[in-house]
Amino acid sequence: MLPAALRLVPVRGFVARACFSVAAAVRGKGALPPRPKPPPESEIEESYLRGSGPGGQKINKTSSAVQLKHIPTGIVVKSQATRSRSQNRTHAREILARRLDDLLHGQQSRSAVVGQVKKKRADSAAKKSRRKYRKLDEDKAAAAAGQHQEPAATDGPRLQPAATDGPRRQPASTDKAADRPHNTAAAAAALGRDRSNHTPRS
Repeated sequence: MLPAALRLVPVRGFVARACFSVAAAVRGKGALPPRPKPPPESEIEESYLRGSGPGGQKINKTSSAVQLKHIPTGIVVKSQATRSRSQNRTHAREILARRLDDLLHGQQSRSAVVGQVKKKRADSAAKKSRRKYRKLDEDKAAAAAGQHQEPAATDGPRLQPAATDGPRRQPASTDKAADRPHNTAAAAAALGRDRSNHTPRS
C-alpha cells in the first residue's frame, strides 16, 4: 500500500497526486508553496468571447476574452484582464491552476498560505500601530498631569538679603520737624546760657 502522501486522489474523475505533505516537508519553514502549474491542454476546453465593460471597440467588438473549462472537474474560469487574447489565455490558465490547487490542497494551497501570511502581517502592523498610539496617549496624559501639579513659575530667582555682622543701621530721617527739640523749656535755658556768656564790647 502506498503512503498517504503518494496516494492518488480522484476528484470527479480527475486523478491528482496528493503530494502536498511531501512538498510541505521539503520546503523550509516560512517558505511559500510553489506556484501551481496549469493542467494539460487535453483536459481543457477553450473558447473566446467578446468582452464587456470599459475599453472601447477593442473590448466590445473583438473576441479577446478567454473562457476555460476543466473537463474532469467542471471548473469554468474567464479572463478579460487585458486587450490581448494571448495574455488573457495565459492569465486564464493561471486562474484555473489556482482553483485546482485550492480544490486539491485546501488550507495547504498556495493561495491559502499567502492569505494567511498577509493576514498575519496586517494583524502585526495593526498591533504595532495600537501600541504606538497607546504609548503616545499615555505620554500626553503624564505630561498634562505633571503641568497641573507644578507651582506657578516666577520671573526669576528671589534674591536673599545679604547677612551683616552687626545690627542694621536705620536710615537717617529726612523730616526736619523731627530734628527740632521737643522740650521748649530746655531750649530757652540753653538760649539764656548763651546770652550770659556773651560779653559786650567796650
